[in-house]
Parts: sequence; structure tokens; C-alpha cells
Amino acid sequence: MTSHDAQRPTPQSWPPDGSPAGQVERLMRENAQLREAIDSHAVVDQAIGVLIALDRIPPSDGGDVLREVSQHTNIKLRVVAEAIVDWAQSRELVRPVRDELDAALRRLRQRRSVTAPADGASPNADR
Repeated sequence: MTSHDAQRPTPQSWPPDGSPAGQVERLMRENAQLREAIDSHAVVDQAIGVLIALDRIPPSDGGDVLREVSQHTNIKLRVVAEAIVDWAQSRELVRPVRDELDAALRRLRQRRSVTAPADGASPNADR
């Protein structure tokens, strides 16, 4: 048994309020959290799509770029993603996100140029 297992509630202790009303309240909170997670995931996927379209980066790098921007600006990932999706429509991006996005994309280009194929072929030659 790990310390994590010891923290898990036992069936007898969960939910803390075992009444039907308590269970309904807990399920409603859980449902709201799941809906928020789905919405957050959707906007992150949309922001990755914006980066793919506007900067021609591979989808696999899009999430990494968003996470870098989020971490370096100390702005939640969902908020960064929303700003980038809005930017695609308005062409305005708040300065901290814009500056860090530029820096993250520069770092990505540098990493990709270091790992470019030895035969001289561009990793983006098929585009």
C-alpha cells in the first residue's frame, strides 16, 4: 500500500455526505469539472490548429509551443489558447503572449534545424 492509496477514501467514507442530495451535489460538481475540461481541451486543439496554419509547424509541436508560452508567461494554458484563437480572428495578441510565442517558435525552429536530416533535405520539404 502506497501513501497515495492511504489517502484514498474508503467506500464507507465516500461521499462525505452520503445522503442522496450530497451525492447529487458531488456529481453535479464533477460534471461541471468534466465539461470545463472538455471545453479547455477544445480551445487548446483550436489554438494548435492556428499555429499549424499560420506558422506551418507540425501538430506534434503545437502543444509543446503552447505549454512553453504558458509556462514562461505564467498564464494558464487555456487562457493562452483562447488568446491565440482570438488572435487568428482579430490579429491582436496581448504582448506577453505575443512576445513569448515568438520566442517559443524561434526555439522550435532552432531545435528543428539542429535535428534536420543529414542529407540536407528540409524537414518541411513536402509542404
